[in-house]
Amino acid sequence: MLKVQEIRELIKLVDQSSIDEFVYEIDGSKIQMKKNSQTTIISQPASVTQAANAAVQTVPAAQPVPTAHVQEAAPEPVKATGNEPAAVQSNLHKITSPMVGTFYSSPTPDADNYVKAGDRVSKDSIVCIVEAMKLFNEIEAEVDGEIVEILVKNGQLVEYGQPLFLVKPE
Repeated sequence: MLKVQEIRELIKLVDQSSIDEFVYEIDGSKIQMKKNSQTTIISQPASVTQAANAAVQTVPAAQPVPTAHVQEAAPEPVKATGNEPAAVQSNLHKITSPMVGTFYSSPTPDADNYVKAGDRVSKDSIVCIVEAMKLFNEIEAEVDGEIVEILVKNGQLVEYGQPLFLVKPE
């Protein structure tokens, strides 16, 4: 199965190219991207605990670009951060949602949050979960640094490309 970072790289490449449609299959996973389309379908093989049907996610297109994991095409964060100086915002890394779904800050309702403001993270640290169609996707920090701000609340619906965290890179 492809990792989120690998899917992001594919989307960046497709976005920067002149092709309008892209289909990629590997190890039973299939990714289909269309520019200027209203949906992107990502199919993955069913796990042992799921029915024999493959899980399918449909993500509404926010802009006329591949609608999966492009950070540059991200909409504005839900929480206003415009009161910070532009120089401060420019050196912060935004961890964005790779899909439409529900944001969860902890693995279970009773467990502690993965991270809180001020925590140090490494690029492979899990910072949250985004649930889409009963699939729980662990979101990694992508950079080494310190969590400066959490931009969404637990249980909140998030859009594709929506910033979830601001991280001060090391």
